Amino acid sequence: MYILTEYLDRAMAQAVYDKLDDGTYGGRIPPCPGVVAFAASLGECSADLRSTLEDWVLLGMKLAHALPVIAGIDLNREPVHEPVDTL
Repeated sequence: MYILTEYLDRAMAQAVYDKLDDGTYGGRIPPCPGVVAFAASLGECSADLRSTLEDWVLLGMKLAHALPVIAGIDLNREPVHEPVDTL
């Protein structure tokens, strides 16, 4: 499995959903500030939440924002570059 996929899956496992007064659903991922979604059904809310999470992570990586460590997965580490001659 890929580390980014694992990170997203583990973050989604921490999602919290609420049924709102109007019958729609709201979802959030507590360790990821600002990652929220709203939709007419729970399934749509979950799909929208994952899409929002993906965008949030990719933008955070691009802008070098500190991302939360999820289930021991730290996306903040500096990449390790191997010398070309090791290939």
